Amino acid sequence: MTTVFTLKSTARLHRGHQIPLLGLGVYQNYDARTSVLQALEAGYRHIDSAQAYRNEEAVGQAVAQSSVKREDIFITSKVKGANQGYQSTLKSVNESLERFGFDYIDLFLIHDPYPGKVKRLETYKALLEAREEGKIRTVGVSNYGIPHLKEILGAGFELPAVNQIQLHPFCQQREIVDYCQKNGIIVQAYSPLIQAQKGMFDHPTITTIATKHGKDNAQVLIRWTLQKGWVTLPKSANPERIVSNAAVYDFELDEKDVADLDSLDRGDEGSVSWHPVNAP
Repeated sequence: MTTVFTLKSTARLHRGHQIPLLGLGVYQNYDARTSVLQALEAGYRHIDSAQAYRNEEAVGQAVAQSSVKREDIFITSKVKGANQGYQSTLKSVNESLERFGFDYIDLFLIHDPYPGKVKRLETYKALLEAREEGKIRTVGVSNYGIPHLKEILGAGFELPAVNQIQLHPFCQQREIVDYCQKNGIIVQAYSPLIQAQKGMFDHPTITTIATKHGKDNAQVLIRWTLQKGWVTLPKSANPERIVSNAAVYDFELDEKDVADLDSLDRGDEGSVSWHPVNAP
């Protein structure tokens, strides 16, 4: 079961770009500049932002101030629901580029499927056009269930490169993950640390595995997502946690560890965040 990862490990997107397997999530981090600078110094090369997070400008400032070259950093943003639709998406991509201060954005996602089929498809078409214009490099989605992914195919579009969904031992969304993996869609895990929910983050199964490996619960959860073959996006604004969340490459979960974590799945009832995958 040996799986060798490093902080530099990447996955290949379907148009050839590489996405780092570990990223820093900056949700609810409105002054993200400091955190992003700390993450880049610690070796992270992947930052996950969104229009709705209201910190694209702060992320861009950190990238500009960092000694790491822009081309060596993978930046994600997302079209928020209020901006979905063809013309509004094109406009919002330009606004995101201006806030970041970038010439391009590595990955742009549709943040959620709530606005409905018409706007979803209009938004997707607009993102594909923005990609062809060089404004973004890769198009993906977030919180998409299988019917949402199939409607993209039904409209004659290519499938997205990425689907970012809530993933942790209590909410494994196995059918969506299986569909994505069978169709060449990279799976990204948000809320991999279960948002530190009491009774879940500190569940005895997780704590026992952490003690066994001399690691903390967060490191076990991150390692589990990596061994599942997912890109993982733990978020933190704490400098020590940013560093320790990346210290997951000197141990490996064995088959029993993985099986024990897999057994915690509660399906949709295990969700600790919004759960748009079932939106009509």
